[in-house]
Amino acid sequence: MQTVLTQLQAIAPYPSQPVVRPSWNDPVQIKQLLDVGAQTLLIPMVQNADEARNAVAATRYPPAGIRGVGSALARASRWNRIPDYLHQANDAMCVLVQIETREAMSNLASILDVDGIDGVFIGPADLSADMGFAGNPQHPEVQAAIENAIVQIRAAGKAPGILMANEALAKRYLELGALFVAVGVDTTLLARPIRGKKMS
Repeated sequence: MQTVLTQLQAIAPYPSQPVVRPSWNDPVQIKQLLDVGAQTLLIPMVQNADEARNAVAATRYPPAGIRGVGSALARASRWNRIPDYLHQANDAMCVLVQIETREAMSNLASILDVDGIDGVFIGPADLSADMGFAGNPQHPEVQAAIENAIVQIRAAGKAPGILMANEALAKRYLELGALFVAVGVDTTLLARPIRGKKMS
């Protein structure tokens, strides 16, 4: 949690909105992330509408949700110095869910119907493995599922997102309507300059 807080503090002065991914759809962990100031969460491995509703509920104060009202002690409310924080906070939240399996794909329409879901992020690596094509997210069947999902998500008025390092496919997803496309992983990008160099 300290690492997340440090990163949020580093990003705070800039016109960027950090996306924080908890390790699971867990209300306790979600509350902790919100209390240190996260406002946009990417919830992994959401399989159905009930799990999507649980994710939204964890980010909302009652009666709209189950988030604990410890705002006087929370960095998110500037230690209770933001006027009317309890009534404004719900509207400031952005909930993105990850769909990464055939089950989630089959439930996409009902997930998209959940009030409070702002976007859906497709996980191509896990999806391809679940479809029987582990290590091959570019398989035609996987690509067809991804493309159909992007179109469906956009048609529902939600933000589609995906991770894709392949430049041609990333451009294709943007053309289909994806609104956020991650094109690399930090460790891979950092390792690239030293690849092939001899260690002395």
